[in-house]
Amino acid sequence: MIDYRIQPIAEFSPKIGELVSMLEHTRAVTLEEMKNLSEEELDFLVTPESNSIGALLQHIAAIEFVHQVISFENRDLNEHELEEWKSALELGEAARKNIRKHTISYYIEVLTQVRAKTMERVKELDDNWLFEEKKWPNGVPYNYYYLWFHVLEDEINHRGQIRTIKRLFATSTNIQ
Repeated sequence: MIDYRIQPIAEFSPKIGELVSMLEHTRAVTLEEMKNLSEEELDFLVTPESNSIGALLQHIAAIEFVHQVISFENRDLNEHELEEWKSALELGEAARKNIRKHTISYYIEVLTQVRAKTMERVKELDDNWLFEEKKWPNGVPYNYYYLWFHVLEDEINHRGQIRTIKRLFATSTNIQ
């Protein structure tokens, strides 16, 4: 059952626990929405230029992975990581070509593995870490709290797109 409370979680510092509560709620809702999707639904394209549900799910995992690297390792993706995640990060034509023919179990496993690493790493941190300030190469400041807010924001945004694609898939199969 999905928990509809944002609250600290015992094994984390208070603010990180609240962030984890939000991350886990967001993911639980996403997984509930996706749990019964067929491969056909996962690969469905609304238009030839759109992204599939599968690509969007892979993108959600990729965004979290990138934020892990930035947050926990203080670096950008290396060549191997970029090669592995590039289609999912950029979406578009490469994603339409490369992210297909997977079951929902595959996407759930990818999301689960990435999230497990996030949970493992944030357990080691305290609330002060959330507010540590860094600067992007262009000089714009950010903190880790914002980075992880963006992970939430990105997943929620793409979940909305996924809901729309699901409705359009249902409509298209009813017309045929």
